Amino acid sequence: MDKLSDRVKRLGYSQTFVMSNKAREMKANGIDVISLTLGEPDFDVPDNIKQAAFDAINQNYSHYSPVPGFLELREAIAYKLKRDNKLEYKPTQICVSNGAKQAILNVLAAIINDGDEVLLPAPYWVSYDEMVKMMGGTSVMLPTSYVTDFKVTAEQLEEAITEKTKAILFSSPCNPSGGYYTYDELKSLAQVIAKYPHVTIISDEIYEYINYETKTTSIAQFPEVYEQTAVINGMSKAFAMTGWRIGYSACPEWLAKACEKVQGQMTSGANTVAQRASIVALKTDPSEYRYMIDAFKKRRDLVYELIKEIPGFKVLLPKAAFYFFPDISHYIGKNLNGTEIKDSDDFAMFLLENAHVGCVGGLSFGSPECIRFSYAASEEDLREAMKRIKELLEKFN
Repeated sequence: MDKLSDRVKRLGYSQTFVMSNKAREMKANGIDVISLTLGEPDFDVPDNIKQAAFDAINQNYSHYSPVPGFLELREAIAYKLKRDNKLEYKPTQICVSNGAKQAILNVLAAIINDGDEVLLPAPYWVSYDEMVKMMGGTSVMLPTSYVTDFKVTAEQLEEAITEKTKAILFSSPCNPSGGYYTYDELKSLAQVIAKYPHVTIISDEIYEYINYETKTTSIAQFPEVYEQTAVINGMSKAFAMTGWRIGYSACPEWLAKACEKVQGQMTSGANTVAQRASIVALKTDPSEYRYMIDAFKKRRDLVYELIKEIPGFKVLLPKAAFYFFPDISHYIGKNLNGTEIKDSDDFAMFLLENAHVGCVGGLSFGSPECIRFSYAASEEDLREAMKRIKELLEKFN
């Protein structure tokens, strides 16, 4: 008898970790691999945040917190949402979780029944589809492309919504495309969704601060969908706190209570020391951490000039996050040095094995014609990686 559940057998492995593990294995075997796979800031946590963690340890914050998080942290999150996003939330509408990933899972667990549909504008973060599967739902992909700046239109959204649609889940700024929806674009989407009160918006805004142009807009700012929206955010990207595992959701009261119920039966409250440090991070003026965003922008500009020179790549200048998502459809269907390229996952493996540069194929992002590079790496590594790829692909053009 098969001991595994049908649920776990439906799930796939994260392609991001598959490629990063493969790159790690090659490095362990003495191969000089440059891995641009993981979406993780390469900075250390700022000193004032670390000091707050030391203080929390010394103050004996070593016991369980309330399930939705310390009141002081939820107050700090509400303060941040008002300061930066012009959003009014009470602490009772906020649930602090073990990373933004759990915040999304909490919302999905609270609203999804077997067979419910969740709209995923593609490209989407690799875990979204698997999360929907885990909760018994069905993902409905809304395709976009390089030509449309990887964004869906209001008309496309209107055509996709049915009686089975329970939610739409997207990130803005977007992992993997590095783009984001403008105020006017979000307004048009909000006007459509407002006509369907049975649809919940799950707005992943984890890359909000890593933005090189202007402040991004949260779709929750539009009054007509405020009561339909779950805002997801966390500490990982803007504060380089990936390992501290603090995320949060801000929702209508009914949904926040449901998220608390779900989390109470899964993990209870998040790490107490990390929660106390997060209070300090959120209350600090964001300009104090701007040096990280400035460094990412410098790297983005560097890579953009280099990646444009790679034959067969069609690439947009990312406006946010720290990824490039070039269209490599030029190579799909070709045989490169004995390797048949059926999709972008094949192409990503080809680059890893032949140029010794790790990236992630776009298949698991819902865009089989694209690949994702993270530029959260040193300028030296970024220059060398683009040089290796260019030299390899010039042989086939």
